[in-house]
Amino acid sequence: MAATLSNCCFSALNSTVKLRGCSVSTRPAFSTLQTSLSSLTPNNYKNRLCRSTKASSSSSAHFGREKESVSGKEFRGRRDERPSIYADGSKSRGDGGKAQTTAFKSFGMQRKDKKEKEKESVFDRKEQQVEAGNLQDATFLNAVVKVYCTHTEPDYSLPWQKQRQFTSTGSAFMIGDGKLLTNAHCVEHETQVKVKRRGDDTKYVARVLARGVDCDIALLSVDSKEFWEGAEPLELGRLPHLQDAVTVVGYPLGGDTISVTKGVVSRIEVTSYAHGSSDLLGIQIDAAINPGNSGGPAFNDHGECIGVAFQVYRSEEAENIGYVIPTTVVSHFLDDYERNGKYTGFPSLGLLLQKLENPALRACLKVKSSEGVLVRRIEPTADAYNVLKQGDVIVSFDDVRVGCEGTVPFRSNERIAFRYLISQKFAGDVAEIGVIRAGEFMKVKVVLNPRVHLVPYHIDGGQPSYLIIAGLVFTPLSEPLIEEECEDSIGLKLLTKARYSLARFKGEQIVLLSQVLANEVNIGYEDMSNQQVLKLNGTRIRNIHHLAHLVDSCKDKYLVFEFEDNYIVVLEREAATAASSCILKDYGIPSERSSDLLEPYVDSVGDNQSLDKDYADSPVSNFEIGFDGLIWT
Repeated sequence: MAATLSNCCFSALNSTVKLRGCSVSTRPAFSTLQTSLSSLTPNNYKNRLCRSTKASSSSSAHFGREKESVSGKEFRGRRDERPSIYADGSKSRGDGGKAQTTAFKSFGMQRKDKKEKEKESVFDRKEQQVEAGNLQDATFLNAVVKVYCTHTEPDYSLPWQKQRQFTSTGSAFMIGDGKLLTNAHCVEHETQVKVKRRGDDTKYVARVLARGVDCDIALLSVDSKEFWEGAEPLELGRLPHLQDAVTVVGYPLGGDTISVTKGVVSRIEVTSYAHGSSDLLGIQIDAAINPGNSGGPAFNDHGECIGVAFQVYRSEEAENIGYVIPTTVVSHFLDDYERNGKYTGFPSLGLLLQKLENPALRACLKVKSSEGVLVRRIEPTADAYNVLKQGDVIVSFDDVRVGCEGTVPFRSNERIAFRYLISQKFAGDVAEIGVIRAGEFMKVKVVLNPRVHLVPYHIDGGQPSYLIIAGLVFTPLSEPLIEEECEDSIGLKLLTKARYSLARFKGEQIVLLSQVLANEVNIGYEDMSNQQVLKLNGTRIRNIHHLAHLVDSCKDKYLVFEFEDNYIVVLEREAATAASSCILKDYGIPSERSSDLLEPYVDSVGDNQSLDKDYADSPVSNFEIGFDGLIWT
């Protein structure tokens, strides 16, 4: 049974729980993972994305916020990765697939029967979730607060409105200068955030200053001076070592007071972050992390904060695996915010790399030593597209040697994924890359910037763009829309584009005809839904803002839309314009377009002939790669 990633922020109070992080929520939680595209039949897609999270014993979840109700949605993931769940109980993108189960079996791990596992589970919880004891009066516990958030998510299928609101709880902690840290998934799509200090009955309104989706961190502030009276902010400590003691503090489900669990550091490596679908340094611990723990701090024996609890791994073959965002990632987030006045994100090289373990492969590429990784694909939007070439072998990054497995030295006698060095940089930084090209060594400089996703995992600004023309509803394709619609209704061909195509320029979108609002003017087209529109009157559409511009500037008698599979829709332009107000009134829609499409369109691409080129030939992220030989950096 495939393992599942989910956020541990929600408490599964409903059999169909929507999981996103470790908060406890009042609505159902989403997510399980998708394995390989070879098994992605329409029925399989629907089952994966739309079923409730019944296989809880083999799933992992994020425990950041406690949801009071949850809905069921699944995320795709890499088959060889460990599943993760947000500490709030919600699921994340990632896939533990059959390959994961087999791997565990090969190491001699035996499955225990259900009763035995239940007994052990209860025993473990009793041992780990102990009373604070000598920590009862520790001052650093007073810096941990409970977060109450009201969420109102967009309705991606009906993009002019929002869904019913729900509430969740999570944890946060004070870091000084009137600011708090928590997980991004704890305050996602927030309409109101309140915090309450330990031993206090008063809730104070908080504001979200910055949100880092890729690193799952959010920065909050509280304006009330009363809230900060007597507050002692936490100090961020160093990166711990293996077997160092760790104490996780927060407000998980099961009670309203502060909770303390203890364990040790089990592993430190580059980890898949479920909420942001990114790969950053993470700390694996064996301390219990439960729904509501998301955003809470983890301490070492000196009372220093070593990170932020955010997700856990659950499967039949493993127990007590939780994850903490280390202080190195937290500090990067805070430094980024201080530098730019906003959060810009972790940078990327934009390269698909292949490991060079095979001697014959290295010899063919004229690589004499056992080092380097092969460039197989370069994102057109990355600066490396103008500097590197397919077939180059990267042997160093800022004079740090890169091994043939894509690893670099880490601390004294450890190695870590090459992506770790890139994550230490900031957007706009320049890196010096050592390259072997056709047997010759050279050094090139590359500007690092965050990745540009053709199909985004999250919508900037929260509300999706839309355009309604004579009842035809157009909106960009996004992962939340795929999850909401269920993959069988999106179609395998479109899903293949989403999973295997790169953006060819910044701002490119896949624009969909989401649905048709029936009216006399669109007779014969009413059954169309989730079809990609390619051209309007012969002009290829770059994004939804470009489509709105083409419609507004059109002087032809007809509007001719060309869709995938050579299907066309023709509307009389004047009749379409005249019918718009009536259609909006009949369906109770406030406007024919989203507010962002009211801004003037700026053409940043020009006459780009590469728009007709098909890039759908390899996975766009590590979550789609079914084996360990390829890596995105």
